[in-house]
Amino acid sequence: MSTLLYVRTSLYGSQGASSQLAERFIAEWRTRNPGGHVIVRDLAADPVPHLTADRFQAFNTPAENRTPEQREIVAYSDALIDELRAAETIVLGVPMYNFGVPSTLRTYFDHIARAGVTFRYTSAGPEGLLTGRRAYVFLTRGGVYGGSADAQAPYLRQFLRFIGIEPELVIAEGLSLGDESWQKSLAAAREQIAGLTAVELAA
Repeated sequence: MSTLLYVRTSLYGSQGASSQLAERFIAEWRTRNPGGHVIVRDLAADPVPHLTADRFQAFNTPAENRTPEQREIVAYSDALIDELRAAETIVLGVPMYNFGVPSTLRTYFDHIARAGVTFRYTSAGPEGLLTGRRAYVFLTRGGVYGGSADAQAPYLRQFLRFIGIEPELVIAEGLSLGDESWQKSLAAAREQIAGLTAVELAA
């Protein structure tokens, strides 16, 4: 059975533009995978705790030396990572907030980036351990950004590749520049989704 993990980050839930694009893709995925399973991780409704010194120390303490509190912290992180391991396809809906990704997504990443678990250091550099998966990332922005002004897409590509996941990005921007820009950008994103579902998911 195919499994898809959907990470939603919009403050507006399913009403957010990034969520609507992501869920359009997921609807097509369900059509092509009628027996598939979708896991939903809503970071706005159920945010991951911020990383603290205590939480970070729990990750770095050998399993046999962890206190009960540390074991609980690590078990929470392990559950997030198990969701990733269970999924062949990962979908992220990511609006731009203050020029970057939502803080809830950064915190989620802090809990799944664990040395020896989702990546490891080698003599050739870091190596991601969650290979064999593909992520479809739906980014939405009020303005228009590009080149050095884009702090969102490069970060997401770098992080996902760091843990071994190859991302495919769909970007809809200019959504706050009037109705015409909104409609045009979302139409282009929907067309890109149709291409992805026809080519990527047909196999």
